[in-house]
Amino acid sequence: MSSELLTAIHQLDELLAQHAAAMGRDEVPYRNHAYRVANLCIAFAPRDPDTVHKIAIAAALHDMGIWTNKTFDYLQPSIELARAHLDRVGKAEWTAEITTMILEHHKISPFRGRADWLVEPFRKSDWIDVTLGLRSFGIPRSRLQELQRQWPDAGFHGGLVKQELKRFLTHPWSPLPMFRA
Repeated sequence: MSSELLTAIHQLDELLAQHAAAMGRDEVPYRNHAYRVANLCIAFAPRDPDTVHKIAIAAALHDMGIWTNKTFDYLQPSIELARAHLDRVGKAEWTAEITTMILEHHKISPFRGRADWLVEPFRKSDWIDVTLGLRSFGIPRSRLQELQRQWPDAGFHGGLVKQELKRFLTHPWSPLPMFRA
């Protein structure tokens, strides 16, 4: 694992800027979450430019449907955003991998598909961040603390709890539609 954090990822910043208005006051908390997830995923994967680019796209868009479609059932809207972006930037060949990264990022059990894809490293990375390191997948506590210092929570986890409660009140039999077995 490289000890150097990536503090500026152009593709990630660009995508987040495109959706800043939709995120409103959640822009900073989500940006920080996306950077924590991206850096965690990079710790599990090769650090070549294409890998970092793929991770940046998935990190920026994996939850974006929450804001663009105003729904907590956000996987499909987030996938559509990724698909459209990949078509627009001429990277359609990455569509299957990145959309699977988004679709499976809340999978409870390990992803058993293509081992050469970034799906499992991305899944682990999001779980680490969402659980505040309770599921660490071998990432040292010191690294998690470093990520939190660089990109503080800024209300991200509290916002998740509010979204979950709101969803529960309107859909008590399907409170967490994004989770997959």
